[in-house]
Amino acid sequence: MSLADAGHSGRWYICRHGETVFNAARRLQGDAAHTPLTRTGFAQADAMGSALAARLGAAPALTLWSSDTSRALQTLAVIAEQCGLDWHEAQVDARLNEIDVGEWGGRTYADVTREGGAIVDPATGLFARGAPGGEDYADVAARLANWLADTAMQDGDRLIVMHGMSSRVLRGLLTGLGPLDGYGVPIAPSLPQGTLSLVEQGRETVLHTGSGTRAH
Repeated sequence: MSLADAGHSGRWYICRHGETVFNAARRLQGDAAHTPLTRTGFAQADAMGSALAARLGAAPALTLWSSDTSRALQTLAVIAEQCGLDWHEAQVDARLNEIDVGEWGGRTYADVTREGGAIVDPATGLFARGAPGGEDYADVAARLANWLADTAMQDGDRLIVMHGMSSRVLRGLLTGLGPLDGYGVPIAPSLPQGTLSLVEQGRETVLHTGSGTRAH
């Protein structure tokens, strides 16, 4: 599915949420509901909001979307304030959530690696093996494709706050990338935490590069 196939006429402003307490501690958070931002995370959200406001001006016509996690909603609150938008009007959808890491959730990368070997492929920044009880990238692509189909008739520009892995899949779908070798679904390159990108007519432009890590 590409942008044209999604049947949507507007632009997509996609934000990767700011650093969380889990990120700072190198813990796997997956679809965990409550992992609050650090001070660095709030600063990253502020920088994305400033960049968006500088580009679009005050109170731009944007439909606000967020995953239902606290880290995404906190990030959106800061961006919305910068842009003069009402956070309460945001539409929340769990299909925008991060990849579910199942039994790895809440554990440190170091502990999981010691038990079973490397979990991240350094070449792609993607999980090299599946988490017990978790999702694979095909699962993420399926739910995002479902969200795109269900909201296809909602025209206009969107601001979407989501996550590292899931945003890579969404960006891959929107830009019409072919399936990534070994994963079977479109997956865009990794972007650091706190990054704001624009997808318009199937082409992606990074508008603000965040100060965070590219890691999950």
